[in-house]
Amino acid sequence: MTVTSFVNRKALQLVFFIRGFWDNRIPYTEMNLYFWDTLEEWAQVEEGKSAPCSREEQVFWHLLHQIHFWPEQKLLLDDELRAELNICMDFLEGQGHYPFDCIGIRP
Repeated sequence: MTVTSFVNRKALQLVFFIRGFWDNRIPYTEMNLYFWDTLEEWAQVEEGKSAPCSREEQVFWHLLHQIHFWPEQKLLLDDELRAELNICMDFLEGQGHYPFDCIGIRP
């Protein structure tokens, strides 16, 4: 699997998990398991890790980090954080502009 195919597949899943969590369809524990499963899958990616990160990949890693870094209540109740994450999710879904303040790095 390549970095690009991994990010393309996992980014949409990440958005699904976050939106599901905010809509009370997915518990926080499931979203946390998604985080760890994603890192485990990342370890299996073989092609493209030496290439520079795309904008999509940077936003993906930033968003993944945010859902793991912030506690459940902050993710649910902090309007400013939710607005930032929504901008990132919109970009990953191809509906928004590149969020300059959402730059992540590979683990």
